[in-house]
Amino acid sequence: MPELPEVHALVTDLDSRLGGRIIASLDIVSFAALKTFDPQPSALTAATIDGVSRQGKFLDITCSTAAAGVLHVIIHLARAGWIRWRDGPPPPPSRLGGGPLAARLVLDDGSGLDITEAGSKKSLALYVVTDPALVPGIARLGPDPLQPQFTEEVFAAILARSRRAQVKGVLRNQSNIAGIGNAYSDEILHTAKMSPFKPAAMTADETARLYAAVQSTLRGAISRSGGLTASQLKREKKSGLQVHGRTGEACPVCGDIIREVIFADSTLQYCPTCQTGGKKLADRVLSRLLK
Repeated sequence: MPELPEVHALVTDLDSRLGGRIIASLDIVSFAALKTFDPQPSALTAATIDGVSRQGKFLDITCSTAAAGVLHVIIHLARAGWIRWRDGPPPPPSRLGGGPLAARLVLDDGSGLDITEAGSKKSLALYVVTDPALVPGIARLGPDPLQPQFTEEVFAAILARSRRAQVKGVLRNQSNIAGIGNAYSDEILHTAKMSPFKPAAMTADETARLYAAVQSTLRGAISRSGGLTASQLKREKKSGLQVHGRTGEACPVCGDIIREVIFADSTLQYCPTCQTGGKKLADRVLSRLLK
């Protein structure tokens, strides 16, 4: 799943390609992906793209139209969505609604974006709205961890009100903090040397350590992905992760074996030596490891 660093890099890449360009059409191939009905995608025909920005893990393509004024194409790539740039006109889709293609943004010279989603579970979402706040997921977003307003005091307040909730879930909750998902929450907790099951209510020193890990992990990932195109970002993300997705490998910090905990719809990875005092986490029900 693309998280804040990858979406940030996508914004940089797409803004340089799309800014000032004219839209020929927004073609919806998988109708389940489009979550809004008014304005229609056809309202974007002949629109000028003003720029591309980010709202948490949402992409926001801002457009100016003669008839409808300013419109926003909001894209949430979900677990398996991605965006591919095309230099030339697109081939026709193999079959309507089939395959990975969800939508196409076609520019006036035929180039543009293919918005795709792998796998059979389709959760990619696309919205055409007059205001990003009309998208429920954006309206619920917490503060962006890269903004100057996201201070250690703000972070401490989020942890304090979460109390006994496990810190892994607190970091992933988009209403608490925008943009952190399963992978980077694992990486942040490994950097902070904390168990994913630790309660969110913690000491001032622990809060400071975790806040520093949030900043260094996210900013480090953004720095590594700077200047990369969309086609290069997935490989960069995987190569930069220290524990997430590396079950059975050696921890790059201490050499212990990286372990995982399996849930119904996701897994987490951690290093026992770095994070749990050498103890293995059995599962979130049986484990009582808090430190």
